[in-house]
Amino acid sequence: MHQSLAGLLFHLTHPAPGRRRDDRGDVPGWVMVTLMTAIVIAGLTPFVGDELRALLDRAFSMVSD
Repeated sequence: MHQSLAGLLFHLTHPAPGRRRDDRGDVPGWVMVTLMTAIVIAGLTPFVGDELRALLDRAFSMVSD
């Protein structure tokens, strides 16, 4: 493995001495992504709701047959 790549991987997987690793993740970021997805779906539903419903009906009928 290339030396600089090995060093990068080491620094990404091992926190600096005296620095605690935060395993909580990026909660505000995930909340924003979830909220934006819900807004996009709610905004598109009046325009493509019938087509999506027909698509889901066809998909479920293929699975249940």
